[in-house]
Amino acid sequence: MEDKKIRVAITQGDTNGIGYELIFKTFADPGMLELCTPIIYGSPKIATYHRNALDMQASFTIIGKAEDAREGKVNVLTTFDEDVKVELGHPAKEAGAAAMKALNKALADSKTGCYDALVTLPMNKQSMEEGFKGQTKHIEDTFADGKKPLTIFANDTMRVALATTHMAVKDIAPAISKEFVEERIKAFHTSLKRDFRLSNPRIAVLALNPQTIDGNSAGAEETDVIAPAIKTLEGQKIQAFGPYAADEFFGNGSYELFDGVLAMYDDQGIAPFRTLDLGDGYCFTAGLPVVRTSPATMPAFNTAGKGTADEASFRHAIYAAIDIARNRCMFDEAIKNPLPKLYHEKRDDSEKVRFAIPKKHENKQDGKTEVKQESKQEGKTNAAAEDKQ
Repeated sequence: MEDKKIRVAITQGDTNGIGYELIFKTFADPGMLELCTPIIYGSPKIATYHRNALDMQASFTIIGKAEDAREGKVNVLTTFDEDVKVELGHPAKEAGAAAMKALNKALADSKTGCYDALVTLPMNKQSMEEGFKGQTKHIEDTFADGKKPLTIFANDTMRVALATTHMAVKDIAPAISKEFVEERIKAFHTSLKRDFRLSNPRIAVLALNPQTIDGNSAGAEETDVIAPAIKTLEGQKIQAFGPYAADEFFGNGSYELFDGVLAMYDDQGIAPFRTLDLGDGYCFTAGLPVVRTSPATMPAFNTAGKGTADEASFRHAIYAAIDIARNRCMFDEAIKNPLPKLYHEKRDDSEKVRFAIPKKHENKQDGKTEVKQESKQEGKTNAAAEDKQ
């Protein structure tokens, strides 16, 4: 795939939102067509309406099927022939139905290998039929292979994965078991290796509960569930650390020391991510048979049709889709016929000591509490001794 130009399928999203504006602005840069061949799943009529409303000099080629996509062109694939009323800036069931038709056609084509990666533009739940639980859930249900995808928000400085998504706060703690945390960490670890090309990723795991005034956890999940899960995975050579209190972790910049951060629920991960994001953030759904990314934005009805939408997030979603598609291909090719292991890696606990959470020890003489780094000398590997052997 190194020499092949990646074919990127792009769904139009809500037809009353900023989807087509993001497309036209992004591919106004001719360099984008050097990186990939875009296939826009939507409607040429709606694309023309947006182009005229925005007064943009954007050209595109109309195709009837993905196989007809031409390199060096913005290809708009006709996913339906019906006329759809466009009311920029207003949610409407008609717009939601058009977005769903485009998405379903793209998902159907993914199963026949018509493209290499999928980028979905934002849809609006209010415009969808009752019972719609979002694009990611719909995509997950479409493939229905029994595996739970992992939502990852990423930019140039961090990757934040969500252990649970779209769950009521009262239901989060019961849903988090030791086995569940282990599975989520392993899924994240696999994605960091296969999708992001990191050979030995370091993962920080956030605590579920906040700290109390004395620095201890306000709940039992940290000691009974999360810490034991991390300990188990240590034996499987997965570098996971924590659990860390979210406020201190993001507040002191500790996220910069890790390749990925696993948050326990939506707000715990998304809120700091959006706060620290510089506009280049995107969302990636790991664990799917198709590479799927999306811009970290909404349909933005308040700015639709005004020509002020920032396409940076969408552009980076395309960059990520291209990179991940190539990374997966190289990773899968590399492990297809592995060489026998000719040596045994020598590991020590230096990383565990570096990222260990300080424990509080009580000084019984004066009643004060001191913070001391827990010694792990006994557990360290004596590298010199191993060399002599």
